[in-house]
Amino acid sequence: MRIANLAGRAVLVDGGLAVDVETASGGRFGSDPQAVYREWEAFREWATAADLPAGTAFEVAALGAPVPAPRQVFAIGLNYRDHAAESGFEVPEGLPPVFTKFVTSITGPVTEVTLPPGGHTDWEVELVAVIGKAARNVAEEDAWGHVAGLTVGQDISERVSQLAGPVPQFSLGKSFPGFAPTGPWVVTPDEFADPADLELKSAINGEEVQKGRTRDLIFSVPALVARLSAVLPLLPGDLVFTGTPAGVGLGRTPQRWLTAGDELVSQIEGIGELRQRFI
Repeated sequence: MRIANLAGRAVLVDGGLAVDVETASGGRFGSDPQAVYREWEAFREWATAADLPAGTAFEVAALGAPVPAPRQVFAIGLNYRDHAAESGFEVPEGLPPVFTKFVTSITGPVTEVTLPPGGHTDWEVELVAVIGKAARNVAEEDAWGHVAGLTVGQDISERVSQLAGPVPQFSLGKSFPGFAPTGPWVVTPDEFADPADLELKSAINGEEVQKGRTRDLIFSVPALVARLSAVLPLLPGDLVFTGTPAGVGLGRTPQRWLTAGDELVSQIEGIGELRQRFI
C-alpha cells in the first residue's frame, strides 16, 4: 500500500493512479494526510480490504509531504560506518546520536530549495520510517509492528551553522525551509521483499554521489524504534530519519557543496525518488 498527499488530500496510490481516501471511504476517513496515522490500525484494515474505485492520473509535482505535520521528528547521525569514517567520528555504541529537523523544514518530493547565504549546503539521502502505532519500551523483535511504512528523505544540511561553536547547532543547521523533503509516498513494509535491505542513492546533475544499502545501518529500523521508545514515547505519525551512507560533500577532498542551479535526485529502491532544485 502506498499513501500520499495529493494537493493536501490523503490518497492511496494504486497502479500509478490516485484514489481519494475521503471519497473512497464514504467519509469514514477524512482528507487530512496526517490523520491517517492517528487512526492507522483502522485505516490499514479498511484500505487492505476495500474495493477501491478507479483512480485518477496525477503529476508527481502536485504531491506534498506524505506525513506533513508529525509531532516529533527524530534524525539519526553516524548510522553507517562509512559515513562515520568520512565525518571523522567514532562509530556510535549503545544509543545513536539523535537530533531533530524542525517540522517547518518538511516539504514534498519535488521542490525548489533556497540556499542560505554564505553557507555550505550538503546532501544526505536517508530512509525515513513512519510510526503507525504508539511505541513505548518496545522490544526490537516487535518493532516493525509499530512502523506504518517507509519513505524517502533528504537531510539537507547547512554545515557552517550546524558546526558553529561553542556547541554545534545540528537541528538549526538542518532545518532551513525546504531542508527536509520527503516522499513521494509512504510504502507499507509488506510491499518489500525485505524492508531491511533497500538500495539508496543520490545524484547531483546526473552524477551519482551516494550509494548504499540499508542492511548496512548500524542501528536498524527495529533497533531505533526500540532504543528511542526506551527513552520516550514514539507517537503515530512521527518520523525517524535513519541516517545517511558515505558520499556527502563534507567528507570529500576537496569538500563540495550544493550551488544554485543544481538538481539533487534521491532514490530508494521500492519507494521512489525526490527531486530538488537549488536556487
